[in-house]
Amino acid sequence: MPNGVLVVDFGAQYAQLIARRVREANVFSEIVPNSISAASVKAKNPEAIILSGGPASVYVERAPTLDPEILKLGIPVFGICYGFQAMTAALGGVVSKTGKSEFGRTQISISNSPKIFNNTPGVQQIWMSHGDSVTQAPAGFVVTASSVDCPIAAYESSDGKIAGVQFHPEVVHSEYGQTILKNWLIDVAKCQPTWTTKNIVEFEISKIKEIVGTKRVICGLSGGVDSAVAAAIVQRAIGNQLTCVFVDHGLLRSGEAEQVEKDFVAATGVELKVVDAKNQFLTALSGITDPEAKRKIIGREFIRTFEAAAREIANQGEVEFLVQGTLYPDVVESGGGDGAANIKSHHNVGGLPDDLKFKLIEPLRDLFKDEVRQVGLQLGLPEEIVWRQPFPGPGLGIRIVGEVTAERLDILRRADLILRQELHQAGLDREIWQCPVILLAEVRSVGVQGDGRTYGHPIVIRPVSSEDAMTADWSRLPYDVLEKISTRITNEVREINRVTLDLTSKPPGTIEWE
Repeated sequence: MPNGVLVVDFGAQYAQLIARRVREANVFSEIVPNSISAASVKAKNPEAIILSGGPASVYVERAPTLDPEILKLGIPVFGICYGFQAMTAALGGVVSKTGKSEFGRTQISISNSPKIFNNTPGVQQIWMSHGDSVTQAPAGFVVTASSVDCPIAAYESSDGKIAGVQFHPEVVHSEYGQTILKNWLIDVAKCQPTWTTKNIVEFEISKIKEIVGTKRVICGLSGGVDSAVAAAIVQRAIGNQLTCVFVDHGLLRSGEAEQVEKDFVAATGVELKVVDAKNQFLTALSGITDPEAKRKIIGREFIRTFEAAAREIANQGEVEFLVQGTLYPDVVESGGGDGAANIKSHHNVGGLPDDLKFKLIEPLRDLFKDEVRQVGLQLGLPEEIVWRQPFPGPGLGIRIVGEVTAERLDILRRADLILRQELHQAGLDREIWQCPVILLAEVRSVGVQGDGRTYGHPIVIRPVSSEDAMTADWSRLPYDVLEKISTRITNEVREINRVTLDLTSKPPGTIEWE
């Protein structure tokens, strides 16, 4: 696999988005911390480097800096926003607080026949977010773009291999942003556009075969797309050496347990051990209303159940590896964005006992969520699994405000199923990132159904749109769809007599209620 592009993270909201845009240009990308040394960069031998934005000012004490030796390695470098300013400072240019800030949509003018703006208009809309500006370009560099309040909005070296922009080409509001990035990546830096999800699947399969050999492997299936795709890759590599464990804790949405037990097995041929633990979880959750306590109980019971299943499987022959569906955002957010190995040695997973030690296989740790879905489709997984909405680990246990009981789970499942059916019917499945349904189980609402007065439960529907889960906006569902959802739920789920809509963004509100 090509070494691709290193995205040096200076603390930007958009570092992951830059990495995604690079991959959209069919070039592999990897996020690394700004503390990376020139020696470490050299060892990775990337095709190019992109410096991300960040919240700091380059001239203040303890501001993140770029190792100047990186710029002497002969590797093409592209700076964005703070990365542009950090590169400027390292090259001997000047960054100043001018008293003029730019935030949001801004117009720039292009000049001096720049390479990075090839095939884009001389005047274009871009997205700015800065309070400092480059006031003097490094010696020998040509200024190639400017705005009203930012005379140096871009510059590049004579060959274009060292270049930068003050704005954010990675966001969709920069109308020619992806063209600018591709111009530099492909035409200037000469990166090879050979990255595809198919490549990484082939690479991972080969790697797993080599490392696992004839050893046995276990995988815990959650019902979500990540663990399903991870298991499918491993199964493709080693066949019946893999055993999957599905703990049916009774907290999944309607039809999801059956999808794992039947559809997933049919599509992959994987050996699956199903543990029916519904009563165990309900008993443990009885009388518990505190959300954090519910989370801890569900986590504890899952570990106990998985441990017992793992021991049972291990009794039939030693199991050395555990598969996890860790994604690239998980790696970055846990501080592992410095290129940790694909397989960690003797990782004690999720609080499992010390005598249950596994080597960890994470075949998705280089991928984003949308890439995982593509891989799942390539591997022949059912679309119902691949395109399933993200779902919290504790499942419906944290979508019931109050005690979790069999009756309340049944009410929530029926309401949730109607919602999902109507969103599907309206063709909104992929437009809406997810839509939790929350049962306000401790609240009663006066209603009228038929000729009688009712005292039923309210529910909340929470449609949200997001690319990264870090932020989310509430989805503007058409009124006719909302009407169908509300009417069907109150007609078909008699215990519910009021449907409410959560129109809070994240922040300030989280996606889940508990």
